[in-house]
Amino acid sequence: NQVIRHYHGHLSGVFSVALHPTLDILVTGGRDAVARVWDMRSKTQVHVMAGHENTVASILTKPTDPQIITGSHDTTVKLWDLAAGKCMSTLTHHQKSIRALAQPTFENTFVSGAADCLKYWQGKDGRFLKSYNGHNAVINAMAVNDDGVLVSGGDDGSMHFWDYKTGHNYQSTTSVVQPGSLDAENSIMATQFDLTGTRLITGEADKTIKIWKQDDEASEISDPIDMVAWRKKCLKEAKQRY
Repeated sequence: NQVIRHYHGHLSGVFSVALHPTLDILVTGGRDAVARVWDMRSKTQVHVMAGHENTVASILTKPTDPQIITGSHDTTVKLWDLAAGKCMSTLTHHQKSIRALAQPTFENTFVSGAADCLKYWQGKDGRFLKSYNGHNAVINAMAVNDDGVLVSGGDDGSMHFWDYKTGHNYQSTTSVVQPGSLDAENSIMATQFDLTGTRLITGEADKTIKIWKQDDEASEISDPIDMVAWRKKCLKEAKQRY
């Protein structure tokens, strides 16, 4: 229960932290609009990844290039070359602040979440693949499990569940505030699936940590999916030019 390492260098609040999957490095992003790469053992700062114009709110790390992906309140996503410490490409498709990024284990893609929509990207070069529309809230957190379930948590307590590959929003729900809390505290600040992928854990503004599980009673009859409307939506999006 004691601090064993200090990493000094950020000029303001630290909003995001990510560990590299294969190397002993730590990547942190903060309100000073930079992502800093730290050697965990020696506590030295390896790189300062400057280029964003506002808070770096979310970070992803991968074993393959681009090894670091950052999302910022300046509405851009940047892909970084870790060896050189330079930006490889900047994705400017969003119109609103990006507060959340998520990537699955089963394919080299990632999703960015902002108040305008969620966007689905190729992981290797940052090529834009698709927009997931429908979650009209400031998205604070996202998580994806191995079954391809993507969950996005909003600032208004709304949670949307998506099919990761197709972007089908098959379920929407709203978190309920703890008795005694204000309705304004109905906000999801963090989401994460456990290692089995069957339990969703959310950290919320009403000072609670909630654990969600799949409804064992649910069936295709009790919770039908409107395939006709979904097919129409897919065809409409296919014809739309970005």
